[in-house]
Amino acid sequence: MTNSQIAITIIHALIGWALCGATMGIGMAKTTLKRALIIHAIAAPIIFGVISYIFFTRFAYTTPLITALIFIGMVIALDFFLVALLIQRKLDMFKSVAGTWLPFALIFAATYIVGWLVSN
Repeated sequence: MTNSQIAITIIHALIGWALCGATMGIGMAKTTLKRALIIHAIAAPIIFGVISYIFFTRFAYTTPLITALIFIGMVIALDFFLVALLIQRKLDMFKSVAGTWLPFALIFAATYIVGWLVSN
């Protein structure tokens, strides 16, 4: 992959992460934490499904599996270093299955499935 292809792939992951973060931020400001987590768990795979569709129909520099790994790797890294360590200053978010691990799994699955469907 060229540097521009790497950048485009990472930018797609960053956009997805930012939209998921906005979903959580707005949800926590407008409703309870429990409802915000439910909304986020529903929105995350939809967001990444749409982003994956755009990526695979316009760029497709990587396979569905590699793209899913890159996308989820970026999300986990940003959540860990930026959200948990810098913003919250604690790792409590990683104790929540509904708040962290379920969305991670759904993001990975949505990215992989959309990539597989577009590729076949």
